[in-house]
Amino acid sequence: MPRGGTRVLRTLTVSALLALTAVASPAAAETAGTTAQRAAAETAYFEMTDVTQERFVVQLTDPAKIQHARDLISGATAEKPHVVGRITPRPAPFNPRWGYHYRPETVDFFDVSIEVCDATIPYVEDHLEEAGGAFLPGYVWCPWTSRLVREVPAP
Repeated sequence: MPRGGTRVLRTLTVSALLALTAVASPAAAETAGTTAQRAAAETAYFEMTDVTQERFVVQLTDPAKIQHARDLISGATAEKPHVVGRITPRPAPFNPRWGYHYRPETVDFFDVSIEVCDATIPYVEDHLEEAGGAFLPGYVWCPWTSRLVREVPAP
């Protein structure tokens, strides 16, 4: 094919791709909006406490874990009543009182756990600079006396 024909073919190909992208954009935007709405619908917040009676807010995004949390609060189950997950050492809008929060995608529930990840809510706050090393290795926190007390509204 002559050199001019290749340039015309490239121009037509690029034009066609741009046209398809322009047509697909509203659908992509609608899908993104639907995904955001679904994510908001699948986010719930729960207040937990421990032996100190301090309160700490946990964000859940997994529908099965949200249901388990609601079942714990309602008394429908007593299995796996304690909260475990990885913390991030900075405040979150849903848990502003504390200098750390659970990463929602890591939160789970347990019956029994190892001692190295056990600590109370205020102890974690007081030793946050040590977290991730010998204290709470990998930032995994599993307070043995944790229990959910209620579902709270989104911040």
